Amino acid sequence: MSSAERREQLIEIARGLFADRGFDGTSVEEIAAHAEVSKPVVYEHFGGKEGLYAVVVDREVRTLESSIQTALATPNANYREIIERGTLALLDYIDARPDGFRIIARDSSMAASKTSSTTQASPTFASILSDITARVADILVLPLTRRGYPPELGAVFAQGLVGMVAAAGQSWVDLREPPKEELAAQLVNLIWNGLSGLQHSPRLISRDRDRRTAEQSASTADLPSHEQKDDSTLRRGQQ
Repeated sequence: MSSAERREQLIEIARGLFADRGFDGTSVEEIAAHAEVSKPVVYEHFGGKEGLYAVVVDREVRTLESSIQTALATPNANYREIIERGTLALLDYIDARPDGFRIIARDSSMAASKTSSTTQASPTFASILSDITARVADILVLPLTRRGYPPELGAVFAQGLVGMVAAAGQSWVDLREPPKEELAAQLVNLIWNGLSGLQHSPRLISRDRDRRTAEQSASTADLPSHEQKDDSTLRRGQQ
């Protein structure tokens, strides 16, 4: 096995172990044993567990970042198609690389603190989501403005949309139900039809109910005690 092939073997083995056990639960001894090499071989290629972990994380986040950025930049795509392609890009990545997704979704932020020797910090799942949110916000500003909504809502809605898809993906990586394309279609259904049915002046009905209840309680408290009893009996009869 060449040096390059050995390096790839170690990365693949480490990815599976890190996904199952996390960074702290995985040792160099285990990685070496699974690869049927000695510990010094791991140190020779990566300098230690931290270096190997950083390589695994960097490879995964860059793969995910590239696929999603490509989806969002599809030429001549309408707004709904962009949402569909972005959603499918994430689910396709999860489907093809579930171990990688488990690592970056769980603890990829550890990589920055474990790789102080690198000249440039690796992106993390959180930073990818932040970049995607900014791109989606830019996409949403124009249609929102055309419909009379404040442009700053673009960033708020983008955060919610990206967070919803990411959270659904984290659940789906283990359940795998419903099928991938059905899940994507349902998520886009919720997003698209939710956006198309936006109200210009939405109200919180729970707050309206609480306000009416408080006003009713206050008016009852001002009544003499015998009238409070009659009022309470009347309300029970109306229920």
